[in-house]
Amino acid sequence: MSEPSTEAQAPSPGFESALPAPERTETMSPLVRRRICPNGGPFTASGTCTYVVGRRHVAVIDPGPADAGHIEGLLASLAGEQVDAIVVTHTHRDHSPGARLLQARTGAPIVGCGPHRAARELAENELPALDASADRAHRPDRELRDGESLTGDGWTLTAVATPGHTMNHLAFALPEENVLFSGDHVMAWSTSIVAPPDGSMRAYMESLERLRERDETLYWPGHGGPVRDPRRFVRGLAAHRRQREAAIRARLDAGDRDIAAIVRTVYQGLAPHLRGAAALSVFAHLEDLVERGLAITDGPPLLDGTFRPA
Repeated sequence: MSEPSTEAQAPSPGFESALPAPERTETMSPLVRRRICPNGGPFTASGTCTYVVGRRHVAVIDPGPADAGHIEGLLASLAGEQVDAIVVTHTHRDHSPGARLLQARTGAPIVGCGPHRAARELAENELPALDASADRAHRPDRELRDGESLTGDGWTLTAVATPGHTMNHLAFALPEENVLFSGDHVMAWSTSIVAPPDGSMRAYMESLERLRERDETLYWPGHGGPVRDPRRFVRGLAAHRRQREAAIRARLDAGDRDIAAIVRTVYQGLAPHLRGAAALSVFAHLEDLVERGLAITDGPPLLDGTFRPA
């Protein structure tokens, strides 16, 4: 799930506008196939990318939403092969509910991220902003911790903890091809939305820094096409976020005191139906600024709160 596209207001790390087509299983490499669910939209690109790893005995990464047609098409493309594991990066409804549909058809265990959890407790009278997108029914048969691996016939998937977009978010390294399945943490078509209290901007930025230390040559993301030259791209994403933070701080210095006012200036020309998501992104930055002592609010940071420079 991405945040609103606002490249005109902050330097872009090089987002790609071309999107792959859904509803066909494509061979991407000797060990990787991809089928995209037809759930495209402003936050999902052309749809959720479901990946098949291996041949004959395979793992399926992120079966997507509870879309029976997507699961049926996926299984038809795997005729004669066995699904040995169903791997989930994180618990948003466009990624994890399909795991239960696929398990019902194959009996394969669900592994990967743990149950949905928030970055912090709700403040008094605060509602979870993205509650409708959270898959709270997700219960894996095996939760993978950072650094733990799942092995199959000619393939290995090693969990890389990347909290931020959600706090249970995992990426998965495939060392046999030196690639990373990056989920919604890093995508080539847009930045990831970070929405408190489920997400954390501080955790997201720390996870970006962690990925900068890795040496994979390609990322397969949860939406859109592959991330090429990922170390350069991740540096660009971090710079993009720092520029967004600087723009928000400038608006506080200019006298803006609430998130709606900041969104109107920082996200000029944004379609009305995307303003709510933009507000959540600004909120995540403001929460981080308050934690770092760079902004002030009365009480805990809230989406409808007021903020001022420290």
